[in-house]
Amino acid sequence: MTRHSPPLRLSMLLIVLILLASSSLSANIEEEWVPVYHPTLQAEPVQGTISIDGDLDDSGWRFAAKADNFAEHQPGDQTKPPVNTEALITYDENKLYVAFICYDDPSQVRASLCERDRIWGDDNIVLAIDTYSDAAWAYELAVNPYGIQGDLLWSRNYGEDSGYDLIYHSAGKITDSGYQIEMAIPFSSLRFPNKPKQAWKMDFWRNHPRDVRGQYSWAAYDRDENCWPCQWGTVTGIENVQPGRGIEIIPTVVGYQSGALVDSDDPFSAFDNEEPDGELSLNGKYAITSDIMAELSFNPDFSQVEADAAQVDVNTNFALSFAERRPYFQEGADLFRTIFNAVYTRSINDPDFTAKVTARKDRNSLAYLVAHDENSPIILPFEESSRILPGGKSTSNIVRARRTFGENSHLGLLMTDRRFEEGGSGSLLSADGAISLSQKYRFEWQAIATYTAEPEDSSLTFDADDPEFHNSTFDDGKHTSGFNGESFWGNAYYFGVNRETGNSYIDLSYLERSPAYRAANGFQPQNDQRSVRLYSQYVIRFDDGLFQWIIPTLQLGNAWNFVGDRKERFVDLGLETKFRWAQTSTHSCYNRSSERWGGIVFDDMWMLHTCFNTTPSQVVAFGGSINYSHQPALGEDPPVMEKEIYVSSWFDLKPVDRLYIENWYTYVKGNALETDEELYEGYILRTRWSLQVTKAFSVRLVGQYNNFSESFDIDPLLTYRLSPFSVFYLGSTYDYCTYNGLGVNGTDKETCLTSRQFFMKLQYLFQI
Repeated sequence: MTRHSPPLRLSMLLIVLILLASSSLSANIEEEWVPVYHPTLQAEPVQGTISIDGDLDDSGWRFAAKADNFAEHQPGDQTKPPVNTEALITYDENKLYVAFICYDDPSQVRASLCERDRIWGDDNIVLAIDTYSDAAWAYELAVNPYGIQGDLLWSRNYGEDSGYDLIYHSAGKITDSGYQIEMAIPFSSLRFPNKPKQAWKMDFWRNHPRDVRGQYSWAAYDRDENCWPCQWGTVTGIENVQPGRGIEIIPTVVGYQSGALVDSDDPFSAFDNEEPDGELSLNGKYAITSDIMAELSFNPDFSQVEADAAQVDVNTNFALSFAERRPYFQEGADLFRTIFNAVYTRSINDPDFTAKVTARKDRNSLAYLVAHDENSPIILPFEESSRILPGGKSTSNIVRARRTFGENSHLGLLMTDRRFEEGGSGSLLSADGAISLSQKYRFEWQAIATYTAEPEDSSLTFDADDPEFHNSTFDDGKHTSGFNGESFWGNAYYFGVNRETGNSYIDLSYLERSPAYRAANGFQPQNDQRSVRLYSQYVIRFDDGLFQWIIPTLQLGNAWNFVGDRKERFVDLGLETKFRWAQTSTHSCYNRSSERWGGIVFDDMWMLHTCFNTTPSQVVAFGGSINYSHQPALGEDPPVMEKEIYVSSWFDLKPVDRLYIENWYTYVKGNALETDEELYEGYILRTRWSLQVTKAFSVRLVGQYNNFSESFDIDPLLTYRLSPFSVFYLGSTYDYCTYNGLGVNGTDKETCLTSRQFFMKLQYLFQI
């Protein structure tokens, strides 16, 4: 053997060191993770077949384009998520196919066999699509690990609309390595430009609820950018496909039998059972072209199978609004929403005929709605109160046009007109817009002119409890409150500018509604108001420890009426916290204000508020709030200062993955500040039990007790749902009331059934 010389040994040692260093450097490079902003993906036509069953071994997935390298947005800031996610996408001439592979410990996956749109507390994925790439509106299609769907329609002016429904197919499966999802979205369900090649803004999103609610997606986000869809990725390669075309017909059959006390004030009166009755309705949708959609409905069934949750209406002089849940108003819903609630579709109460046309071409959108209503409510707004009156039959015409430009900007026009058959009308003309001045600054505005012609029918505004109302005046004595055939113009304006970054937000706005402003087709319960408001917040984030973030807030405001009297001045200090434990969050605030009500100035007004929400496990979630305040008691004449405590709480229990028990409790009590006299006290208790027997069949029971009116309702319901628009309901409603002071000494009580209804509803979607 020959011995190596020192120079040779030194050279060999250097080579070994270089190789070791290179290996270490390569390992570090392989481990390095970089978020991708505005990613792109080229989709290819499907090669093979795909069956939507939760398994991904179909030949059609083999060459699908893949999106990976997901970034964590919450709680991290574009960091690598603790679990990996992949998304696959392909298409054929009829459908878009998307699959998610979500890696995780399967024992930790949260999933419920539940009703559609009730999956948001579960693990779920979201496919977000902006088909026009203008950041004006977008689809959000979600699926949980059992394949249950939840969908939303996002719009810039409104945010996320949970009442929106879209037809698509999905399946899910929990696996040894987590869970996986398959989706098939018919192109006939989507609206998109009619051109040979599509380029859609798109994002693949994953919600991962544990101690914190992790949110991850394919596209990385800049927190200083306030436009959400502007930051999505772009998917190209989808070619020669057609948007929603053809005819959809939805016939509906409703049968019911009702009964009620002959005299609702006398619990011992006879109970009158009406003869069984029924109604037929027909709704049709036709794609005139790929850009124009028309809907026509005769005797539309706008009934709701679940009563609205009762609201506390003590110590308020203003009408209460309720969410729109009727499917007919979904198409074009994003277009009708503006800063002022100038279109409130629940004002179209009981139509026998309605038609709607929506058109979208490039960056231009147009919507037209006409309806003949059998029973139309009228909202009369005033400076310190509002009233809802029956208006009888009416015809409404609503036209909306909007053009988007740039990123996240638009200009729009809105016209509404309502004509009552017994006389009277209300018309509105509005212009609105939003302009993104830069990545951080945004300007929004709306200007409205209204014209009201009152009916000449004083009986509509006569109030036995307030006989002087008919002769009272508004607009500095120019007009009377009663209906005597007067006509007048009104106006409303809003101007606001905001600055938003990843950690801060500030908004300065001016709003006014003239004393004669009325929106016949909208929800505007107050007018005669000018106000300036400033809101600001700052987010303090933590990379580790107990808190995810702490957000201090400050809000200032002043309001006047049109004769110059100061109506309100306030300052509000708030603090919001998000914990790294059990998805827990809290919010507290202190409000100090002075207000003028009924000609009296109340200077020493204040309120303390605190609330919290927590989800320690998939089995249980709960939360609540407490308000304690010194404020005017508006139900007293004249108003007096009161101390009020307002408590609300909720408790959700899911003992098994298909049984969901929800409970709500609200309590309020007011006492005069000086005398401690009780002014009002009561509570509302509501419970909802849902059992999902299969993906299609569910059983639900709702119970609600209103202590203010000493009434309670019980509503059982059976549901068989094939799709959002093909469904069978069988249920009933039972309304009970407690009557006091029936005995000789005036202390006896009697609880009895006041009304009852059995109903059946069958609705089916035919696509031609």
